[in-house]
Amino acid sequence: MDIKKEDDKENKIITNRRDFIKTGAIAAAAFMIVPRHVLGRGFVAPSDRLLIASIGVGGKGQSDIAMFDKSGKANISFLCDVDDRRAAKSVAAFPKAKYYKDWREMFDKEHKNFDAVSVATPDHNHAIQTLAAMQLGKHVYVQKPLTHDIYEARILTQAAKKYKVVTQMGNQGASNDGTRIMKEWFEADLIGDVHTVYAWTDRPVWPQGIPWPTTKAEIPKELDWNLWLGTAPQRDYVDKLVPFNWRGWWDYGTGALGDMGCHLIEAPFSVLNLKYAKDVQCSVGSVYVDEFKRGYFPQSCPPSSHVTLTFPKTNKTNGDVTLHWMDGGIQPERPLELEPNEIFGDGGNGTLFVGTKGKMMCDTYGMNPRLLPLTKNQNINVTQKYARVSGGADGHYKQWVEAAIAGPGKQELSSPFEIAGPLTEALLMANLAIRGYDIQKETLGKIKYPGRSVKLLWDNDAMKITNFDDVNQFVKREYRQGWNNLTL
Repeated sequence: MDIKKEDDKENKIITNRRDFIKTGAIAAAAFMIVPRHVLGRGFVAPSDRLLIASIGVGGKGQSDIAMFDKSGKANISFLCDVDDRRAAKSVAAFPKAKYYKDWREMFDKEHKNFDAVSVATPDHNHAIQTLAAMQLGKHVYVQKPLTHDIYEARILTQAAKKYKVVTQMGNQGASNDGTRIMKEWFEADLIGDVHTVYAWTDRPVWPQGIPWPTTKAEIPKELDWNLWLGTAPQRDYVDKLVPFNWRGWWDYGTGALGDMGCHLIEAPFSVLNLKYAKDVQCSVGSVYVDEFKRGYFPQSCPPSSHVTLTFPKTNKTNGDVTLHWMDGGIQPERPLELEPNEIFGDGGNGTLFVGTKGKMMCDTYGMNPRLLPLTKNQNINVTQKYARVSGGADGHYKQWVEAAIAGPGKQELSSPFEIAGPLTEALLMANLAIRGYDIQKETLGKIKYPGRSVKLLWDNDAMKITNFDDVNQFVKREYRQGWNNLTL
């Protein structure tokens, strides 16, 4: 897929404000190379504190900015949220921060007054907000998953290189000691060559596999519904979508994979140096609405799924790696090395590495790594090889703040876009198979589902499935009119 050529065709309707952001990108790039103290009133030397503008400041956004502030090296300068109810606690916590509802207005008016942007909005708006920030030369911290679509993840990965900004995805477990410990064990050959990995979760913990509500509801006066929709298709407001249950709808969320995949698959990506998958297949849970009548709800993620991805040989493996993802409470078979009363993973989530000499597993966020059988953990003698992040998962935030202050390329990060982009693409490729499962075709008056029980083959350079074209519509979605598609 020619990214630039595709976008040249589709970027014809651009709002004046977004047009400003695009055309101002070249001038804004100067912020990356000119010290802030020479840029005008109110700026101090880059070695002092990071000035952050936050988009989405309720829920996870609220905890994110609290952690940035806790680093002692950041000022929360601007707050932005489409829902005044969700923003209330952050507004109270940072009374000196100016508050906006529209991130585009904040960027237009204040782009000279902040250095970095944190994004903690629903998945469908991550990419457009993040790219606009990078085009203004701003460092970015983005909640997982990095994007809603594969195309968006590829664009942001490329943009991080082009605009030379400091990036971090909010899968904070990437800064825990666990992944580094497992890398050291693996490289010390404690479990041999890893050929199979299992990752599983008890998510979703929100409704999925359900029909879209048919009853309209009144939009809360504190919520700007149009801004919340952003790039997504126009729909009437419905109850119980905001602030959390949007995760189970394809227009906005990415299901259990988007919510937990970045936390559970980060470890195998890091340990085995995985990049882009080459094929994917799946099975999904069914919902029956009557006797022998399977519900068909293609707008909603399924209640459970089992996805199998194949990753090509890396410099850390002897051959391909098969990765199994399971959600909705489905778990792999317990390893024989695990005693009957020993907990598998953390009980509801976990990651298991299967090697030619042994196995190791960990909990969510790469925590509590251990070899199997558990008796092996009593006598591990492996030299520490990788530096630890001070504070572990909590240090993930300070790590980004300090790296942004230091400038691009000066300090190591746990989940920069060069790592987070391919990781996110793998999760979204798994979702391609899940979404393809519900594609209908009518043949001789009968409805068939050609995406079921097939293995989808991926052309990574072209960003397309080569043997089932119908699913490629989900690689890159069309944004709602007035919200331009991404372009570098």
